[in-house]
Amino acid sequence: KALLFLGAGSVIHAVDGEQDMRHMGGLRKYIPKTYWMMVIGTLALTGFPFTAGYFSKDAIIESAFAGHNAFAGYAFGMTVIAALMTSFYSWRLIFLTFHGKPRASHEVMHHVHESPMVMLVPLFILAAGALLAGIVFEPYFLGEGYNEFWRTALFSGPENHILHDRHEVPGWVVASPFVAMVVGFALAWQFYIRSPGTPKKIAETHRGLYAFLLNKWYFDELYDFLFVRTAKRVGRFLWKTGDVKIIDGFGPDAISARVLDVTGRAVKLQSGYLYHYAFAMMIGVAVLVTWMMVGGAS
Repeated sequence: KALLFLGAGSVIHAVDGEQDMRHMGGLRKYIPKTYWMMVIGTLALTGFPFTAGYFSKDAIIESAFAGHNAFAGYAFGMTVIAALMTSFYSWRLIFLTFHGKPRASHEVMHHVHESPMVMLVPLFILAAGALLAGIVFEPYFLGEGYNEFWRTALFSGPENHILHDRHEVPGWVVASPFVAMVVGFALAWQFYIRSPGTPKKIAETHRGLYAFLLNKWYFDELYDFLFVRTAKRVGRFLWKTGDVKIIDGFGPDAISARVLDVTGRAVKLQSGYLYHYAFAMMIGVAVLVTWMMVGGAS
């Protein structure tokens, strides 16, 4: 995966930032080093025999079949289908990007160039791992050295013999990952090399299915409806009710507003006219005399 991601970056660098495979094609002769590194990554990802992905993918599929729970058959079927789809979309990437006629503009194709060594050396290192890591580490990860290598890092119950049981599965189970890989490759070759017009015809024939898949099963729209809009509504409620009405209405802002009201009215009493103050003093004296008279009478 790391090899393919860095390889994609090398391709994007070569085509001046373009990221849509539909606007590429025919790049193999312009960036051969990047091409072969991505082919190696694709072989490993699809589980080509004796690459790094071969050992892990086959172990997962065989273990799924050998499982003793109610979902073992379902898990096995899904992993085989996933292996087929992985092979299909991986080779689709290779064929659309590097094979066929160039679909980029003449200006872009004129400036296509191989990446510098500072970008290619990491690809070479990862490619070596994609080719050889499975052969080197399989005895430690999955073979006789499993217990000694993993020790307490991975816990397996005493009744768990799945790594042994996977070697007892039928031959057709062992062959199923390879068959899925070949079928995926063949479909990609048919659609994007031998008959590149077929995908467009299928899309026009099944517009609803094409739109559904093109929009990623409308997962983004569903996520927006269930989570994003709900979060916005909750946030708006907390803002309008909690912040504006409660905190601003009864909290520090409200207290400061009341203080301003009181001081504003007090300021109005300070008119600056002498006769206003004299009148207020007269009222005060009258109130005081009245209070003293009433108090003395009682």
